[in-house]
Amino acid sequence: MRNREEAEKRGIRGEAFAALLLGLKGHRILGRRIGTHAGEIDLVSVVPFGPVCFVEVKTKALGRDAAEAVAPAQRTRIARAASLYPASRPQLQARGARFDVIAVAGFLRHFKDVWRADD
Repeated sequence: MRNREEAEKRGIRGEAFAALLLGLKGHRILGRRIGTHAGEIDLVSVVPFGPVCFVEVKTKALGRDAAEAVAPAQRTRIARAASLYPASRPQLQARGARFDVIAVAGFLRHFKDVWRADD
């Protein structure tokens, strides 16, 4: 039980650092830990004149391994959850979507457009 609580705290801290990084890059954070009946999205952000970014945060993965750490089943779940997000936000529907991964392992690495919803 204790390990699970520690992992949860580590994940929340990693998401906070990832949100800070995105903010420094000009993103506006629209939500954190967005829950839908299809699953949870770690972060949702938008860049000026750009797409809505659905971000998966990996707190253990190193380097490029972070992108591969998101398994195909997890990608599908995130894409389903992401398809539900703009339904109640019509102003976002025309912006398109992008799926990013941020690795938090001593330092932060942002991998943009890692997969497509139709992959």
